[in-house]
Amino acid sequence: MKHLIDPTDLTVAETEQIIALAEDIIAHRARYSEACKGKKLATLFYEPSTRTRLSFTSAMLELGGTVIGFSDAASSSVSKGESVADTVRVIRCFADIIAMRHFKEGAPLVASQYAGIPVINAGDGSHSHPTQTLTDLLTIKREKGRFDHLTIGFCGDLKFGRTVHSLIKALSRYEGVRVVLISPEELRLPDYMLQEMSANSAIEFREVRTIEEVMPELDILYMTRVQKERFLDEEEFNRVKDSFVLDPEKMKTAKPDMIVLHPLPRVNEITREVDNDPRAAYFRQVENGKFVRMALIYTLLKWADENRPFEHTPVFAEPYSVNEMECPNRRCISATEDVDQLFRQSADGWRCAYCESRPK
Repeated sequence: MKHLIDPTDLTVAETEQIIALAEDIIAHRARYSEACKGKKLATLFYEPSTRTRLSFTSAMLELGGTVIGFSDAASSSVSKGESVADTVRVIRCFADIIAMRHFKEGAPLVASQYAGIPVINAGDGSHSHPTQTLTDLLTIKREKGRFDHLTIGFCGDLKFGRTVHSLIKALSRYEGVRVVLISPEELRLPDYMLQEMSANSAIEFREVRTIEEVMPELDILYMTRVQKERFLDEEEFNRVKDSFVLDPEKMKTAKPDMIVLHPLPRVNEITREVDNDPRAAYFRQVENGKFVRMALIYTLLKWADENRPFEHTPVFAEPYSVNEMECPNRRCISATEDVDQLFRQSADGWRCAYCESRPK
């Protein structure tokens, strides 16, 4: 069974296949209007979402399918203590594919081990957001025409910004990509990501503390908001929330063809005056999200039709160390639910399969 839990679950060829399909859908929308007729998508959103949830809903409806699910965990059996594993084993009786957003890191991976139907990670804590990555890639392709030989600056919350983590992983597989990390010390990219990038000779990166010092060299500026919901300490949040703000003055030194991306929602990190700049691509980015999710749903359902659903659970997609180590991360699904403690071997040692943390 094929799922999308992490951007690297798709090969470069599979990723480009989905991007190409999304472009074909844009060009020939009527051709796909009944492509998923009779199929049901279950949207299981355990935390608030506007763009992602409605984008999945709109995508499935435009493919001729139907949508069930919930947008608030409090309105589901989760409020009664039902586990992710049991929830998806119930949902598989009613749906053909699942899109899950969860506040716990690794929850969609658990879901994929029990569902027996394709599972799409629509964001798990501060860990990963692969469909936003596909959205970003489609936007980059349509705006810049390529994925290689680009300089991209990631600005703001790089510590908790799951969209940043996912896009860096995806772009690291292309040649000539230069990454500039722009953040305060408190919101630096996590150590495991910095180590992965250091180990990857194909990607060049550096860390800076201001937008102004790198703006002239950027092909893409990827802005993020400082996410209050990811902080355990409100005092720390208040100290860094206004760290970086993009305004027309800062845009004056940017390349004429640079584009500004943002996964949204924004708060104050991009001023309203920037919206009318033709280089502001973040609302075009939103629409691209619908088309790329149409392509992904269509592709995963086709793959599922070629594979029998599994009967015995859990099913692990790769070799893991099982229940031999323990994850210390309080945000990990393994900290609150009865799941196997899974660890995978990485270049710098063992990492939790759910959240990338090192074992205790």
